[in-house]
Amino acid sequence: MNLLRDRVRIERQVARLRYTLSVEALQLNEEYQKRIEVLKALDFVDSTGMVTFKGRVACEIHHQELLITELILSKKLHEKSPAEVAAMFSATTCQYKGGDGPKFEKDSIFEQLRADVQQTNDWIEGRAALVKARIADVGDELRYDLMEVVYHWASGMPFAEIMAMTDAQEGLIVRCIQRLGEVCKDVRCVGSLQSLFRKIEKTMPVTAICTIRMNK
Repeated sequence: MNLLRDRVRIERQVARLRYTLSVEALQLNEEYQKRIEVLKALDFVDSTGMVTFKGRVACEIHHQELLITELILSKKLHEKSPAEVAAMFSATTCQYKGGDGPKFEKDSIFEQLRADVQQTNDWIEGRAALVKARIADVGDELRYDLMEVVYHWASGMPFAEIMAMTDAQEGLIVRCIQRLGEVCKDVRCVGSLQSLFRKIEKTMPVTAICTIRMNK
């Protein structure tokens, strides 16, 4: 009898879980609805809920989808060099935080790259605020501490010289570039943007070298 009761209880729990994960339940979930409204505000889906071209681009990205898609389609990357593109993307893959953050010289290329990323992030958060939603995984993860390091690495500077210009541990730098490689692979899948595709191709050897270093 106890076995029967346990079975009935488990079946009810399974039924509740199935409902919780069902489309119908999600549509009644306030957080889910807020996220849909954000996607509509950003034009990732249209007013009927259909995925737009921008949304299809985002589907190719598996990390910081909203931010990276906006950077791509706003054309902020198209006039940048491969090293500059890598430096911008590093803001999404950096796990190192040094003190109060990097102090870039005014009007330097690094200050401009940071501004391009931050302005895009602020725009996304502004659109989300219009529908009274907060996107926790965008700006909260942005770190610019290894932007200059990644730029010089992608430009061919020897690793020993790079280590001399930062307090970050070697493992954190390699991990940042390794994660950057995954982002570049995702962006490379956006094949319709050929000029950007070629720039991403040029960053791939950099991240491949880091993978070899990690596997040694």
